[in-house]
Amino acid sequence: MAAVSLLSAANMSVATAQITRGRLQTHHGKQVSSATHKVKTEQVTVIGNSRNSAMARPAGQTTYSADRSSFGNQIGQSVADMVVTIPGVSFTQGNGPRDTVVSVRGSGDRQSYGLKNLQVLEDGFPMTQPDGTARADLIDPHAYEGMDVFEGPASTLYGNYAINGAINFRTRKGTDIHGLEVGSDFGSFGMFNNYAALGFGNKRYDLMIFGSDVRGKGFIANSRYNTSTENVRLRVNLTASDRLIFKFVNNVTDAFLPVRLSLNQYRTNPYQRGCYNAADAAAGCASVNLLVNGRYGTKEAMSPEAAGLGRFDRRTIVGLRWEHDFNARTIWRNQFTYDQRHIDQPTSPVAYVGPYNSYNASSDVTNHARLGGRPLETFGGISFDYLDFGSQIYNTMPLGGATRGAMNSESYGHQWNLGARFQEDWHLAPNWHMVVGLGGTYSDIGAAETLYSYSAAGQSLRYITANRFYFNLAPEGALIYTPSKKWTLHTRVGTAYGTPSSSNLFITPQGQYGNNTQLKSQTSVGIDLGADWYPSSNMSVQATGFYEFYNNEFVSQSAGVNAVGSYTFNAPASQHRGIVLGLEWKPLPAMLPGGRIKLSYTYDNQVYTNYTEVLSNSSLSRSFSRNGKSIPGVIPNFLNARFLYDQLDGILEGLGGYAEVTWRDSYWLDNANRLKAPGYALLNLEVHYDPPTRLGWAHRLHWYFEVQNVTNQTYIAGATNISDSLQANGQQATARTLMNSTGSIYAGSPRAYFGGVRIRF
Repeated sequence: MAAVSLLSAANMSVATAQITRGRLQTHHGKQVSSATHKVKTEQVTVIGNSRNSAMARPAGQTTYSADRSSFGNQIGQSVADMVVTIPGVSFTQGNGPRDTVVSVRGSGDRQSYGLKNLQVLEDGFPMTQPDGTARADLIDPHAYEGMDVFEGPASTLYGNYAINGAINFRTRKGTDIHGLEVGSDFGSFGMFNNYAALGFGNKRYDLMIFGSDVRGKGFIANSRYNTSTENVRLRVNLTASDRLIFKFVNNVTDAFLPVRLSLNQYRTNPYQRGCYNAADAAAGCASVNLLVNGRYGTKEAMSPEAAGLGRFDRRTIVGLRWEHDFNARTIWRNQFTYDQRHIDQPTSPVAYVGPYNSYNASSDVTNHARLGGRPLETFGGISFDYLDFGSQIYNTMPLGGATRGAMNSESYGHQWNLGARFQEDWHLAPNWHMVVGLGGTYSDIGAAETLYSYSAAGQSLRYITANRFYFNLAPEGALIYTPSKKWTLHTRVGTAYGTPSSSNLFITPQGQYGNNTQLKSQTSVGIDLGADWYPSSNMSVQATGFYEFYNNEFVSQSAGVNAVGSYTFNAPASQHRGIVLGLEWKPLPAMLPGGRIKLSYTYDNQVYTNYTEVLSNSSLSRSFSRNGKSIPGVIPNFLNARFLYDQLDGILEGLGGYAEVTWRDSYWLDNANRLKAPGYALLNLEVHYDPPTRLGWAHRLHWYFEVQNVTNQTYIAGATNISDSLQANGQQATARTLMNSTGSIYAGSPRAYFGGVRIRF
């Protein structure tokens, strides 16, 4: 992993080679000089230009990475298996088996699904739609070579919604696959994943085709699933100066969903056993209340399984990039991406349906020059993205199979973002590296909503329109100092912004249906200060401290007595501060050269510094200061420690495995800081075997076996925030009352066993 990108991937790449004269001997994997010959070395520096843009690995940005060696030998069920070893990154369970909520420095800890407050890319193509929505269902880890996480405010290069940074997933190269790989994973709770990867390439082209089909019964009632994914990347060198890169991703998610629980329900019945018939259900069962006639009046309680709740979605992305070299120092890239997200989500008493079509076009130029005799990289680009959506919400009826009743509401609208970005990357001295940049985005959000209400007298309609324009700027600056090959010191000031989405605009601060367009963009200014230390070839340590100042964060707020619902409000100020630490160490390189320790730790302390919340009951409202309160949903401490061993030679060459401990601290669930989700520590064990080349055809076979949650703990895999409430006496509800607030908790998996086999042709 690398804690900071010293050179952007588009900058000059420098490789240093050791040329050794004299006879060398090998001893325990080390090279030593003979007794009669003195070793002489000299440094040879090779300089060349990379063809990647600054966005592939932004200079000065605090960056951590994970490659295939961290996740390629294990079950690989979701993106959680890819990010678990990356400092600064945590994850929780979203709505569905592969809908992992990935959080960078707390970015998604307050969300129930997807990747929020981040810009997500794959092979440089955007995976985040113009309204800031990205989901992890697309990601089968078997298709990927690695991922890079750019941490901290990042709107200078990545534009709208890059509040906490950006992530770029890198698929495998066809030349690395070099043929056909076929594999199967299988294990507890009926999990079975069949996948195949086909790859070829040479100097003229590189082709990777991946497909997988994963299904399982799940460990919670009504959590069976079937997800298929196809992923294609093709690079063609048309001429010495022109390249085309084609990208295609398709995902179909067919997943039945339980409903989230209260803390008391979770403690009583975490896996929802004996809950099918709501009328005589076991203790702790969750249910939904559905309109019997699908329009108004009497409701009937049903379990999620009997109602047929779930997610049945499709996502299709097609992209094309043309890269042209004007000369050896100037590169021009033009890219277009089409992205359709079609949802069918009866996840509650209502079902969400509709297509979200988006289009993204961008053009950028990278130039390598010299200023004052030192290398200078200039990057500039423009982008335009457009989202056109039509969404319908239907009442769900108690007839099973998620039967749709009457329409509850419908909305149609658009969002587009026009952005420009500029960055200068200058090596002003041999040991000093400076980066400055400026980005800006103009956003247009418009939508119309129709609300349907029903009674014995008939149907009535209400129409609401909302339109808002935003313009945001994001400057940044970074300085990197490398006093020796063992040390790199870096500091950065970054800024970011995120506009509201259309769904935030339809309930006013007075708590009535109407126009809430007074909302401001949420913004942040972050300071990073860190160091990378490489005391020897057997150890690397990366540490970064961050302090981020947020203004106008989006929160849900009560509008007062007799309101139709909560509205979206700008909390004036908050602060996010913490430490990110990564370590890799070979403690016994001579005795156990295949032994390693890999550790990642994140401390994240987020507090409101200026926010007054309004709570209401049926007769009164009161205001409560949240200044100094911890922001709910944010995990303050997250630790992953892996103890790995791979046999490098001998009869057991290729045999390896690891023991892993993941610890997650308890965290607040409400703004008043009265109720916590308990923390946990999990132990996982894995063993794998990659036969060495000397075994001939057997070298093409790989297998593994894994035990997750060895101690069989009951733990919370994901918990969304709950709202504080006002009691009749005007006081805030106590923790005992909040324990009964439903719609928050998903339990994690009990002890599970998995195995897998993969063969290469």
